Amino acid sequence: MPKVGRQRIRRVRRDPWLRFRVGIGFLGLVLVVGTTGYMLLGLDAFDAAYQTVITVSTVGYRELGIVDRTYEVFTIFLILFGTGTVLYTLGVLLETLFEGQLDDLFQRQRMQRRIDELEGHVIVCGYGQVGRSIVAEMHRAGKDVVIVDRQNLELDELPEGVELVTGEATDDEILELAGLRRAGTLVVALDSDADTLYVSLTARTENDDLFIIARANSAGVVEKLGRVGVDRVVNPHEIGGSRMAAMVLQPDVTDFLDVVMHDLELEVRMAEIPATERSGYVGTSVAELLAGDEPSATTLVAVRRNGQFITNPPRELEIELGDILIVLGTDDHIRSLIDN
Repeated sequence: MPKVGRQRIRRVRRDPWLRFRVGIGFLGLVLVVGTTGYMLLGLDAFDAAYQTVITVSTVGYRELGIVDRTYEVFTIFLILFGTGTVLYTLGVLLETLFEGQLDDLFQRQRMQRRIDELEGHVIVCGYGQVGRSIVAEMHRAGKDVVIVDRQNLELDELPEGVELVTGEATDDEILELAGLRRAGTLVVALDSDADTLYVSLTARTENDDLFIIARANSAGVVEKLGRVGVDRVVNPHEIGGSRMAAMVLQPDVTDFLDVVMHDLELEVRMAEIPATERSGYVGTSVAELLAGDEPSATTLVAVRRNGQFITNPPRELEIELGDILIVLGTDDHIRSLIDN
């Protein structure tokens, strides 16, 4: 049996307007048959169409033409089938409109209850091209994600398990509905730098511990975002240009880093491990940290300390509280370092 892995199977969405279109089709057929029948009974085209409409709509102003037994029998059948078709079509129309709105309302209420239970989740403001890529990566990594977007997005089009709050990210109440005070990370991927500044400032004011990543659309806003408390600023244009240049200069290295960072089924991957008070290796050297490791199973690529990277750290370097270890290795060995 072929391996499916983590690939998500797209759900088939039922078309809510299918039955209404079927009803309209039958109604059109009734009108054509009724008009044709009355024309065969002696009426001209316009009178036949008029007689058909007033018959199936049960208005019945008056009968046109000569009313004989054949005329009466045809009218009886037209009333039975035509009126039934009209009532069915109207009923389906009302049901589709009512059920669609009601079902969407219930779905959003259930979604809001799930959001209210989240803690340490990721909030992504803006679901454009950049936001969609961010959400897809977070979803693949198993993170709890809440999208904030002004567009009334179709819930069935969202990745399974991803929640949605519809509204302006610059609205404080909308951010509160997304669980801003309980969130662990905020990603601001808006098109407007002014809105990004406002949202970032609001978020930092409401949650001091929040890790904020913001998109900068121009170089001039990067410093301003840093001043309002943004932890990381990303300029997609600069990153795109640097990536394209790297593909020209070192294409294989670039491809390898992409695979290591994004392929969840790869045997080895890169990860960052914070040295906390519960980490048993705080105060030990790099040599002691990797002493029980299998040869080349895990590589300590760098140590981030006080905002600076120590690349290719010497074996005598002692791990300090607050250090971030950048390692390359298998899931099992990385997990053993985290649990150490």
